Amino acid sequence: MNKNQYLKKTFELAAECRYFELNVFKNVEKKIIKFPVYLSAGQEFISASLSTICKQKKVVPELFPQHRCHSIYISFGGDKKKLVNELLGKNDGCTYGMGGSASIHSKEIKMFGHDGLMGTQGPIGVGSCFVSKKPTIIFLGDASAEEDYVLASLGWASFKKLPILFIVEDNNLSILTEKKTRRHWEMHDVAKGFKMKSYNIDDNPLNFLKISDRFFKEPILVNVNTNRLFWHAGAGIDSPKTFDRYKLILKKNEKSYKKIDDQKKRMIDILWKKQLEKQ
Repeated sequence: MNKNQYLKKTFELAAECRYFELNVFKNVEKKIIKFPVYLSAGQEFISASLSTICKQKKVVPELFPQHRCHSIYISFGGDKKKLVNELLGKNDGCTYGMGGSASIHSKEIKMFGHDGLMGTQGPIGVGSCFVSKKPTIIFLGDASAEEDYVLASLGWASFKKLPILFIVEDNNLSILTEKKTRRHWEMHDVAKGFKMKSYNIDDNPLNFLKISDRFFKEPILVNVNTNRLFWHAGAGIDSPKTFDRYKLILKKNEKSYKKIDDQKKRMIDILWKKQLEKQ
């Protein structure tokens, strides 16, 4: 897969994620979805890039996310109909209607739903990888990465040279509290302290491609500077001025990507309409 093919495949996945989340947003506003949701709009190029790279490497990783995980599920091949049904509280949802937005589970794509305690996917994912030795991706927020058991897990993963990719989705906010009022250190520096290879990048898909050679050959931490478009939970907009990677990439490649954008929007809108009609 050349660079252009990689970018196109990544954009296709990101477009599915974006329009899925816009439909979630709309149905929360209409009170069709009645419980808290954690939207990944604005951060979808993280999971889309990683999934495309994994397919290129012919690797099927075990996935340990926390909340804000809809795009992870979609990017790695989760059944979108089941995710809609999960968000509608149906028992034929991907987590049988019991996980809601925050605890998406799927045996089919090896995605393990979160238990609700912030950051526990860190030690649980490390423990699982220690036993299985299978390629593993652990997704952390910039706040959950601060938990003491996450830091201890980094040390153990480094010491045992486990094939883990730690992804810190760093949107600079713990609900509404910025990093500068919480800490004066960065996660990629902490990982280096544990003698682990680490990177600090933004969510441009090409940045993931540049550093992907060693993925799953050793423990690696990638702190990804990104932006959420909506509130920590629910249907509200953080700021209309928030940087939007999706819109930037679409604008730069409008001639070649506009058709993909339109197709994915239509596809996801139809998916939601059909699933809602079954209610």
